[in-house]
Amino acid sequence: MNLDAILLAVLAALLAAIPALAWALMERSRANRAEARAFELQDAAARLRLLEEQEAKNTAFLQAQAAAAIAEQVMKRADETFHNREQLAQARLEAQLKPVAETLAKFQEQVVAVEKTRAEETGGLKEQISQLLQASTATQAEARKLSAALRRGAGVQGRWGEQTLRNVLEAAGLHNRYDFDEQTSTDSEEGRRRPDVTVRLPGGAVFVIDAKCSLNAFLEAQDAPDEASREAAYLRHAQSVRAHMQGLSAKAYWDQFNQGSPDFVAMFIPGDSFLAAALERAPDLMTEAMDRRVLVVTPTTLFALCKAVVYGWRVEEQAANAQEISKLGRELYKRISVMGAHAGSVGKALEAAVSRYNQFVGSLETQVLTQARRFEDLKVDHEGKELPELAPVETGIRPLAKLAADPDAPETGRLAALTAKGR
Repeated sequence: MNLDAILLAVLAALLAAIPALAWALMERSRANRAEARAFELQDAAARLRLLEEQEAKNTAFLQAQAAAAIAEQVMKRADETFHNREQLAQARLEAQLKPVAETLAKFQEQVVAVEKTRAEETGGLKEQISQLLQASTATQAEARKLSAALRRGAGVQGRWGEQTLRNVLEAAGLHNRYDFDEQTSTDSEEGRRRPDVTVRLPGGAVFVIDAKCSLNAFLEAQDAPDEASREAAYLRHAQSVRAHMQGLSAKAYWDQFNQGSPDFVAMFIPGDSFLAAALERAPDLMTEAMDRRVLVVTPTTLFALCKAVVYGWRVEEQAANAQEISKLGRELYKRISVMGAHAGSVGKALEAAVSRYNQFVGSLETQVLTQARRFEDLKVDHEGKELPELAPVETGIRPLAKLAADPDAPETGRLAALTAKGR
């Protein structure tokens, strides 16, 4: 219901109330006139004026009362209408906002769950970061210990390099004193040589690995106070690596082993960073090393090289197993052939025995039993025993068909030859 309809309803109510008010005024007027007639004997003129004034006052009062009642009713109706419209609007608004409220509640639940998960993950991340920091601290401490140990001299550096080399070889699958030897001695024209490690290859070949490399200059670069001193130390490190490579090439280890050995020697540097620092100052170092038959390797590249060696040994072992299997197959074929020949001999012996048995049965029936049965005709006491009936053996011996195959066939020819050899 809109405001115009409300106003129309209020006006209609006012119009309906006017006759009642008019009737009330008329009744009041009659009462006044009757009262006036009762007092007409008194001061008629004054009384009449007073009555008229009173009537006017009453009329004004009633009109004011009616207007106030109508206004109050109109305001009450308006308040009720506005209140109903407000309730309806509020209900509509609540109905429209209910999905939003539900969505906000779900969103709040998700936010709480996400916050809880984030707090848990943050706690786990903090713990992992703490563990990482502890591991980093331990690594730094071990690195400082290693750096301090390496600064003690070439002997400590050499032993550390040899141990690192041994770890790489064993990690690749090679076994000490079986796949490689340490500190072996060889004689050459220049005197006795003693390579750090000699790795055995399939076919009796070997290749040499040298683990000695000075790291003094590299360690000095780590403790250099300024960039110039650090760069100078790195240059000395590159020169030290080149000098060691040239000296190792001059030993010509590849000439001291058999012809199948590779014509190079592996120069082991126990860290990729050591080689990277040298190559950064001497980019042609690897090319010069290859020209001098020196293969510069680090733990990463040596591991791949040793894996290739392990694969070669596996192929060699598989080839040896294949040869052994072939040998066992030939021997098994030979023994089966000999056993077949024996089976053929047994069959022939059984056939001859059956033939002799049948001849014996025939001779017994025709030559002996006919004479023996005459004793029955003469009533000779034989104590209830009768002569048995002997049937000949009719079942034949099954021949070995494979042994009796075409002798021109290659397999049959080999089988016959092996059979004759087995006999």
